[in-house]
Amino acid sequence: MTNLEDALGKIDVLANAETTDAAPVESALDEKINEHFAGAVVRKDLVKAVKGNAIVPSYVLEYLLGQYAASDDEATIQAGIETVRKILAEHYVHRNESELVKSKIKERGRYRIIDKVSVALNEKDDVYQATFANLGISGVIVDSATVGAHPKLLVGGVWCLCDVEYFHTEDARVSPWILGSLKPIQMSNFDYDGYLDARAKFTTDEWIDLLLQSIGFDPEMFGRRGKLLQLVRLIPFVERNYNLVELGPKGTGKSHIYSEFSPHGMLISGGEVTVPKLFVNNSNGRLGLVGYWDVVAFDEFAGKKKRTDKALVDIMKNYMANKSFSRGVETLGAEASMVFVGNTSHTVPYMLKHSDLFDELPESYHDPAFLDRLHFYIPGWEVDTIRSEMFSSGYGFVVDYIAEVLKSMRNLDYSDRYQQYFTLGSDISTRDRDGIHKTFSGLMKLLYPHEQATAEEVEEILRFAIEGRKRVKDQILRIDATMTDVRFGYEPIGGGWRSVATLEEDEFPTYYRSHRATSIGADQDMSVEAAGADSGGEASLPRVDLAAGTGVQIEVEVPEPKLFEGHRDFVENQRGVSYETLLMPYLEGAAEIELHDPYVRMNHQGRNLVELLAMIASAKDPADEINFKLFTLLEEEREYQNKQLQMLKEIVQGAAQQGIKVDVAKDPGGHDRWIRTDTGWRINLGRGLDIFQKSDGDWFDFGSSRQEFRQVRAFGVTYIREDKGD
Repeated sequence: MTNLEDALGKIDVLANAETTDAAPVESALDEKINEHFAGAVVRKDLVKAVKGNAIVPSYVLEYLLGQYAASDDEATIQAGIETVRKILAEHYVHRNESELVKSKIKERGRYRIIDKVSVALNEKDDVYQATFANLGISGVIVDSATVGAHPKLLVGGVWCLCDVEYFHTEDARVSPWILGSLKPIQMSNFDYDGYLDARAKFTTDEWIDLLLQSIGFDPEMFGRRGKLLQLVRLIPFVERNYNLVELGPKGTGKSHIYSEFSPHGMLISGGEVTVPKLFVNNSNGRLGLVGYWDVVAFDEFAGKKKRTDKALVDIMKNYMANKSFSRGVETLGAEASMVFVGNTSHTVPYMLKHSDLFDELPESYHDPAFLDRLHFYIPGWEVDTIRSEMFSSGYGFVVDYIAEVLKSMRNLDYSDRYQQYFTLGSDISTRDRDGIHKTFSGLMKLLYPHEQATAEEVEEILRFAIEGRKRVKDQILRIDATMTDVRFGYEPIGGGWRSVATLEEDEFPTYYRSHRATSIGADQDMSVEAAGADSGGEASLPRVDLAAGTGVQIEVEVPEPKLFEGHRDFVENQRGVSYETLLMPYLEGAAEIELHDPYVRMNHQGRNLVELLAMIASAKDPADEINFKLFTLLEEEREYQNKQLQMLKEIVQGAAQQGIKVDVAKDPGGHDRWIRTDTGWRINLGRGLDIFQKSDGDWFDFGSSRQEFRQVRAFGVTYIREDKGD
């Protein structure tokens, strides 16, 4: 008997052994972040600690935390938190306390406040006048130099630290409020070369995790694809004139980045958009939002029945294509990126079956010419609903610091960096190529600003960029019959075509390739492939009624479909995968099954094993018994080892009641994961049974009941017939 079997047999004794709790320690990544970016990072959970009931953007809070708590020393952090809390308590203006603050200004003569300030030109008196959003005062005179230095005050408003004075006169036309000083809450400078040098000290995985923590998320809660989907949301800040759309379920954080992440982005309601507000007011010549902000995001953009201005749609189409718009007879240019976010009310297969993935947009925007201007479509249905445990307590960039870094990189162009390794397909149109290039350039700036990326790393983001544009183009093909179908993919310099598919194309091939406005003939060659996609690679046999109309019954013996042999890959975030379709066809009829998986340690891994054993028990004759041998490894730490052994013991006992005898032994094979049956099958499992993404959903979550409703991690499986049998 192995040591593991001994331990399993003594679990009752081990489970009662005393354990000690280790003190929480700073992660190796956090230590590295503080080492190379001292003063430019902050612990992300501190924002919640200081925010209280202040309705203020995260970048304002992080600006203050960066001044007083940008350290890894706990005493310094706590002192900084108290300082920031004191500043907010004394100077942040709550709307319901505005009269109290005005009284302080009057009694003291001068008082510092934190408020959102907007400025307008009073043409009648030829002066600039400020309005303070929370304080509730207006008509405050602002000198031309201040407006010239901070032009965003004229559009949308800016959060500022202000010294406000009070001086009353007998002239009722003169405002008693005087602006003593104004300082926008944002950085004035940073060391870009130092940023690039520090980036080189991090691996790609570490850097991606640092960016995720900077957004505020715990990278442990996301797979690689999930991380990239989050980072695509940052491309509009680093790439000029980038047009991005994200449609998906509610509660996935679609608009958060555009309202909280950067002082250079503006989030507005889709229903509040007008030509003067967005582009130019011809009556007074004042520029709109695109003239002042790096990113203009439209929230709640979806809604079929929303009323829209056709003239606005036409101007937007021209701006998104040409980066320009007209003011009377004059043509003006701007650099603002456009982001459109909205909620979907139907599932992906429903939209694919009945319409297209742009189905939720207002009718005027459900226009091929408008949609063709979009560079990337983020599949919002892949993004998990935001939960409290998804937020990070690790270190990330002070938002204002990374916002300035990204802004400075808008002048750079990394779109050709893939060309030393790959070439795009020759039939990809200019507009498709532009979309791919801009996304690729943006991801390169985010992930590899120092331009030190391997061919494999370049290929990863190139495929991702192609997929996002393909999602746009494939939906346009459903709407417009005049659009030419495109073969999306690329070739390494040495040759060998590599096609790119969207995830929903792999998940729902029948629906994805149906309802196209183009000729059906182009799709007929995929019918066998599509039929086999959900059945292990084997196509279903067509039904043929040989006796139709004869009145004669003819029995035709149809051979059982042959099980697929070979390798299959599954993409991160894919749904519709279960042990029932993936493994059970190969396990049915087996009396002895071996599972080699060194990682059956955590609760969710134990649950995976129980679900497989339950399927095996359901498929067998109740009178039969099956021998199931599990080869795995023990946790090294005593506390976790005891929990693992207790879990395994309960699984062994539960399986025995269902006629499955589970023997547990030490896996001699290291990290390899595979299944072998006495019927001659070997199944090599890239991730073992642990193919599903972590989820803390309760019993009301459908994924808790059915595996096919869960998202998977990226994994591969290989089916090998070791014994052909008779």
